[in-house]
Amino acid sequence: MAEQTEGSIEIEASAAEVMDVLTDYEAYPEWADVKRVRVLERGEGGLATKVAFEVDVPMLGRAEYTLAYRYAPGDAGMSWVSVEARGAVTNITGEYLLDELDGRTRVTYRLAVELGVLLPGFVRTQGERRVIDNALARLKRRVERG
Repeated sequence: MAEQTEGSIEIEASAAEVMDVLTDYEAYPEWADVKRVRVLERGEGGLATKVAFEVDVPMLGRAEYTLAYRYAPGDAGMSWVSVEARGAVTNITGEYLLDELDGRTRVTYRLAVELGVLLPGFVRTQGERRVIDNALARLKRRVERG
């Protein structure tokens, strides 16, 4: 099992506004580093419970994976596990934790990725760190842009 890497950022918005962006999977290609997204299943309230993604992993090629989502009550975040993966990625687990403070939301992103190729641990960790930092910065821009 891969080790989890973590990052955090503060966003000038409510947790509900952040969750609205995070759960709008069909819009991910507009702002996240994602090529294609397909919502496969929806649950209570119309929230996606299974989503298929296609991404390009720098220097490793394309990855296709399907994630199963769970949502915390009260816009407190969401978590996911891969139920299928092909290509550069073989397993993914992660979560967004949201903590609202005085009109701002602190977003913590935790991610663990198992790759289809062997890489030294520090290279994988640096890659995950870049993915997390980039994802948080893009999320902040998307939410604050409105």
